[in-house]
Amino acid sequence: MTSRRNFLTGAGAIAGAATAAAVSKVAMAALPDAVTQAKPDTMPPVVPNTGRPYSPVVTLNGWTLPWRMNEGVKEFHLVAEPVVRELAPGVKAHLWGYNGQSPGPTIEVVEGDRMRIFVTNRLPEHTSIHWHGQRLPNGMDGVGGLTQKHIPAGKTFVYEFTARRPGTFMYHPHGDEMVQLAMGMMGFWVTHPRGAHPLIDRVDRDFVLLLNAYDIEPGAYTPKVSTMLDFNLFTFNSRIFPGIDSMNVRQNDKVRIRIGNLSMTNHPMHLHGHEFVITGTDGGPTPKSTRWAEVTTDVGVGQMRQIEFVADQEGDWAFHCHKSHHTMNAMGHDVPTMIGVDHRGVARKITSLIPDYMVMGERGMADMGEMEMPIPHNTARMMGGEGPFGNMEMGGMFTTVKVRRDQKPGDYSDAGWYHHPAGTVAYEFTGTLPSAPRADVPARPAPGSKDVEVQIRKPSGRHLGH
Repeated sequence: MTSRRNFLTGAGAIAGAATAAAVSKVAMAALPDAVTQAKPDTMPPVVPNTGRPYSPVVTLNGWTLPWRMNEGVKEFHLVAEPVVRELAPGVKAHLWGYNGQSPGPTIEVVEGDRMRIFVTNRLPEHTSIHWHGQRLPNGMDGVGGLTQKHIPAGKTFVYEFTARRPGTFMYHPHGDEMVQLAMGMMGFWVTHPRGAHPLIDRVDRDFVLLLNAYDIEPGAYTPKVSTMLDFNLFTFNSRIFPGIDSMNVRQNDKVRIRIGNLSMTNHPMHLHGHEFVITGTDGGPTPKSTRWAEVTTDVGVGQMRQIEFVADQEGDWAFHCHKSHHTMNAMGHDVPTMIGVDHRGVARKITSLIPDYMVMGERGMADMGEMEMPIPHNTARMMGGEGPFGNMEMGGMFTTVKVRRDQKPGDYSDAGWYHHPAGTVAYEFTGTLPSAPRADVPARPAPGSKDVEVQIRKPSGRHLGH
């Protein structure tokens, strides 16, 4: 994590002057440091050392934005800027985001906190920030042209409001929204309860996942911003499997996963091996009378779902979107089907002339997961990720929840693959298969037979008027 202490030089100094002119009531010696993060790793939670205490969240393959206290106000500095995001090892995308990353850093506050958020625009066009789901003064809602002027390139605006209710929220632009969302501009916001809350339980592990999708052609780096539906990369926090970290927990930990969706389609999120309950939505914590156990919940566009479960079953349990093409990478909707045709030699010759040429394998798509098919540079395998038993043939919105009995308290490092007790793994049957039972089906009666129960008579005429 780095800090731009000299940010207020050159264009930054102009931005600071614009801030003071736009919000003259804000007294400040200088902006807070613009802290940035370039690594795509899951960073340790930020434990509060100023302000009200809370139990921090873990942003998978992301981080939490630090703050400073200024006369009782919690101050943050977000920088909207072009970024390079590693989607998976060896695969990068040229996106727009905040503070060096897409999605931007998670903002964590406590119910009742007064916040002051400085937003500096280093994009080539204007922007704004909408605080999705928050209750705040209308002029702080962040809709460019409606509730505020757009933030011009090179300028800094200030947002000030109080965290009025606990819950899980998001932030994203409301200026040239189609382009800026498609380029990855979004982030998570968590408001923790001020004290004991009748509908919000304490948990041992609290994870944050933001769902998004990109349309990046094989071999390319920049998303196509005019795409409406046919996206080919589906991500957790702008990472695709196998580049997504696992969620590591101790056996019998109470686990919360907060899921926000800023893609252009719904995602049925499915957990293996456990049942969960939905304890929160966009509107806040759900009444306990409305909660029931399930293993899949649909997260619609612009929605948030908060699920909780007790991780009482050891193992490496899959967690993924249940739309099958959302667990694949570099998936094109116009990929020709070549099942039954051995075209590998031809494909290699064509790829040397057309780098983004891709087709389905002759036996299905497993060939592509096993790297038998050539792929363009800077393109993730359609299905990848080596597991303890071979290729998992997954991509996109897929990760694992690793539940371990012997995980030490406070140590949530990756424990590696699960060692299954003897006799608990599916195995190949090598005996003699019995004959398959078949139902006795009577022979079909001959035409004209008296046993025929239905007679069909074709109407005469020319079917006029149909």
